[in-house]
Amino acid sequence: MSVYYIEQQIMVLKVHMRCGKCRTKALKIAAETYGVTSIRLEGEDQEKLFVEGHQVEVDKLVQVLKKKVGYTQILYVSSL
Repeated sequence: MSVYYIEQQIMVLKVHMRCGKCRTKALKIAAETYGVTSIRLEGEDQEKLFVEGHQVEVDKLVQVLKKKVGYTQILYVSSL
């Protein structure tokens, strides 16, 4: 696994969330992740999780989301 360390970064993750409880759980996991400064859900079914932060380990976040919420895919990672 590779680890992405970028000063300020934006990530877009597609998370398979079946219900409102899953959305809440995904938001809570992202918010508790080290370095995350902002999170929001977007998309038609609110399946896209936008995460902003400093030195966020994307692979660890994806791994936890896959384990606790459902299938998670990295759509986009960029530095600002």
